[in-house]
Amino acid sequence: MFKEIGIEESIIRAITELGFETPMPVQEQVIPLLLEDNSKDVIALAQTGTGKTAAFGIPILQNLDVNKKQVQVLILSPTRELCLQIADDLANYSKYKEGVKVAAVFGGASIERQIKLVKNGAQIISATPGRLLDLINRKEINISEVETVVLDEADEMLNMGFRDELEAILSETPEDKNMLLFSATMPSEITGIIKRYMDNPVEITIGKKFRCREC
Repeated sequence: MFKEIGIEESIIRAITELGFETPMPVQEQVIPLLLEDNSKDVIALAQTGTGKTAAFGIPILQNLDVNKKQVQVLILSPTRELCLQIADDLANYSKYKEGVKVAAVFGGASIERQIKLVKNGAQIISATPGRLLDLINRKEINISEVETVVLDEADEMLNMGFRDELEAILSETPEDKNMLLFSATMPSEITGIIKRYMDNPVEITIGKKFRCREC
């Protein structure tokens, strides 16, 4: 049960309404780990559709300082569809938690509207790498005090050619942040990111471990 892994009542209420009953394997392993110590770096190897968003999203929401109106959490994903889905899911999970503001930042939509959402005190930004880097370069988003960075579907972001953008974004974040990396496979480029930006990460594997030898 979700209550047994330490989730607060406001989030339990929201996810129960969404039909969550028992934690999926990735949630069962990641959520208690991050609730106990939200400074840990975590690598979770899991396929799409295994409940990853709730695995990182619920601890992020529970640990969030709703009184701080600045960007505390950055979630990077490869497509606008996933970026929007993550933002919507987090909004749904935090339905009964006051003061949470989530902004989705992605290409192909009004940049002015996205800037307004960020400036309106968003603590969590769900973004695609290209649009986020654009806003950083325009000095419209400050990520110098970000506490948590999530790379979701990290292998897909690298497959789509976002390596330079990811490197540029990560270089703007504080050294003492914690990082959560979710991926279905472990190409060598991901290993490079882990070595450079993660500190003694805990590795969790759900199902079979896939390594991409050609990558």
